[in-house]
Amino acid sequence: MTIPNIITIGRLIIVPIVIVMIMQQRWSTAFVLFVIAGISDAIDGFIARKFDMRSEFGAYIDPIADKALLVSIYVTLAIVGAIPSWLAIVVVSRDVMIVAAVLLSWVMSRPVEIKPLLVSKLNTGAQIAFAASALAANAFGVDLAGLEEVAMLLVATLTIASAGAYLGGWLRHMTT
Repeated sequence: MTIPNIITIGRLIIVPIVIVMIMQQRWSTAFVLFVIAGISDAIDGFIARKFDMRSEFGAYIDPIADKALLVSIYVTLAIVGAIPSWLAIVVVSRDVMIVAAVLLSWVMSRPVEIKPLLVSKLNTGAQIAFAASALAANAFGVDLAGLEEVAMLLVATLTIASAGAYLGGWLRHMTT
């Protein structure tokens, strides 16, 4: 067990706590925990690279922790009415589609390697920033004015573009 893996497991443990905080409308605590989770993601990656502590377990658990946090946040924010449900559906659908495609390719003995694409990295950044802004808006009364609509459209567009890029790569892999 490496230090980065311990940090990642800690991030997984934070997920249900953030959900409870949102459900109880303890917005400041939810925001702080979300920021801590984000910082921990950067720290574990830095430590893994800098001190050559990369592991196969870490390669799997880190993206699982990231997705668990983001999907949970979007679903919970939609449930409490802090974001529109259509946006949570778009975010969750992308991840379900990717997992289903990976599982199907594995079942068909045609495993596909998922590599982060630029659009995917931009998408993740936009999703994190929007989730943080939704938490901050509720925690600190931050008014995003018209930026909220633009940010939602950006998240939705990047999420759909990322899903399309992965789907295209998966289809090429499965039909060759």
